[in-house]
Amino acid sequence: MSVKIDPTKPVFVTGASGYVAGWIIRYLLEDGYTVRGTVRNPEKASGLDHLRALAEAHPGRLTLHKADLLDEGSYAEAMAGCELVIHTASPFLLGRVKDPEAQLVRPALEGTRNVLGSVNATPSVKRVVLTSSVVAIHGDNVDMKGRGAFTEEDWNTTSSVDHQPYPYSKTVAEKAAWELAEAQDRWDMVTIHPGLVLGPALTTASKSGSMTTMKSFVDYSLATGAPDLAMGMVDVRDVARAHIAAGFTPEAHGRYITNARTVTMLDIGRALRKRFGRSYPFPYTLVPKAMFRLVAPVAGFSREFVDKNVGWPLAFDNSRSVAELGLDYRPFEETVGDHFQQMIDDGVAHKPWF
Repeated sequence: MSVKIDPTKPVFVTGASGYVAGWIIRYLLEDGYTVRGTVRNPEKASGLDHLRALAEAHPGRLTLHKADLLDEGSYAEAMAGCELVIHTASPFLLGRVKDPEAQLVRPALEGTRNVLGSVNATPSVKRVVLTSSVVAIHGDNVDMKGRGAFTEEDWNTTSSVDHQPYPYSKTVAEKAAWELAEAQDRWDMVTIHPGLVLGPALTTASKSGSMTTMKSFVDYSLATGAPDLAMGMVDVRDVARAHIAAGFTPEAHGRYITNARTVTMLDIGRALRKRFGRSYPFPYTLVPKAMFRLVAPVAGFSREFVDKNVGWPLAFDNSRSVAELGLDYRPFEETVGDHFQQMIDDGVAHKPWF
């Protein structure tokens, strides 16, 4: 199915205040498009400054609209007249979560159903680009056993609300989305599957788990060493470009792994030390798996997570995103370096002592 989006029609972006969405909106505006973004409260005093600055820099081409993932029908009015919907809104929390059903699964699942319910009720919509994740493709690194690399054909079958609740939330939300997409033939859907998204944010108000990950390089939690934990990683700017390419490439279809490479926390630490020197508590060594397993619950990880993820290799095949969406991924050293530099600029990390 080939879908041509009218470039003069506004693009609808959910979760506009989010980490990835901010870059999507910035690039859309710089490319000349008009954008309607949804946020919980457009009048909020803080957290939306970057969006207001973008609106000021591109007069008349960015408007913010009130909508909530769990408020059925709240997207419909602002969506009217849009041909492309980019749905990014979904919570990303790492570590210990008090109520995963309420904090992760319900917002992801019901939110996706609500947004797509509005899509079904909006005749102008032709395509939906949904932010999924590589964690909807695999749950634990041990799932790699017996295979070369994960592809778009794979699904996470091992996560649950009790084990790996965030991957579970992304998986059930995407499955529900495909069910809704396949139940009709007016609009099509493309899903984007990033690994851990890092790189500079347009706002300091982001609560993304990506920020939590990078803060561990300055809070001394990795000073004595890092676990041997491999994960997919990609630059936030490349993820934003992937969403836009998926929306405006007529032949784009199905799922796209948008993962630059696989890294460990030790890899990130080495790259940061090379650029910023030795005045930060970047990890030098690997923590033995048995030792990490012992202290894992204190750090917010289950021992089951350690058993199934630490020490296991991980690989993804991103060839579809390169060939069909034209992505040219940034080097990971640039991604983590730019991210950490922003942490210094924002006062989250101290300036180098030497």
